[in-house]
Amino acid sequence: MRGWSIPVVLAFAAACSSDDRNGPGVPPDVPASLGSTTLDGAVALTWTDNSYTSDPGNFLNYRIYSTTYDLDHDPPICGTSFQLEGTTVAPEFIVGALSNGVPRCFTVTAVSVDGFESDRSPLRADTPRPDTRNIVLYAFQFQTPGSGFRFWDDLNGDGLVQGAELGLVRDGSGVEGDIDFVVDRDGAGDLFLTPERAGTGVEYYDANNPVEDLTSIDFAEDRTYLTSGILALPGYGYVFEMDGGDGFKRYGAVRVSHVGQDFLILDWAYQTDPGNPELIVKKP
Repeated sequence: MRGWSIPVVLAFAAACSSDDRNGPGVPPDVPASLGSTTLDGAVALTWTDNSYTSDPGNFLNYRIYSTTYDLDHDPPICGTSFQLEGTTVAPEFIVGALSNGVPRCFTVTAVSVDGFESDRSPLRADTPRPDTRNIVLYAFQFQTPGSGFRFWDDLNGDGLVQGAELGLVRDGSGVEGDIDFVVDRDGAGDLFLTPERAGTGVEYYDANNPVEDLTSIDFAEDRTYLTSGILALPGYGYVFEMDGGDGFKRYGAVRVSHVGQDFLILDWAYQTDPGNPELIVKKP
């Protein structure tokens, strides 16, 4: 069984003081921090711009590197063979052409105008996952076809995730197969996301605030998931925990963009790596 207590920032490189490093012939300061946002087939990286601001005249650009990340190791560790993903002058970069469900480890360095390279920034691990926008689901009480949703159904039984097995809109009564949740409408006209499949639970990503975008739902702390319905609110994010049937949990994310009387519109994401907690809910 994998252990999933992974800190957001995984390791720190020794950062040098900028007091005596300014000027030609020395590398820029080490980027002080590194963060990430999980995307579909990509990872967006952002970091502090101290390498530039400490000495603009000595700064040329940033270099972005990646390596493997072993989640099965205790504790999880980054590989040692780094490959260059690209360069930029801005403190942000999107690493594309990545495989969904395959963890990677990232770091950033800064290069001087004379070609001297700093030490690496803190390491950051992230795992791309599929997502889709603007899916319409009907209230079960209005229309049963199209009121249910399944993040992933292993239709061919091979244990692998194929595109045709993801994001399945189904009959809310379950006649077309198991569903992870159904959209319910109560007597007051409010819509709810109600878990249906055994082993499925849901919780707000942030019970007090909406999220700006689906990509705002990222790695966070674990908590108890609800098996009862949860109120669908425009702009709010939700995280689902599901039984993968193989000893590992699966995680999916939803952001509701519109709630009407008879239907709602949502964006969804699913982590294809078994047990990977990139989408686990954040405590309010």
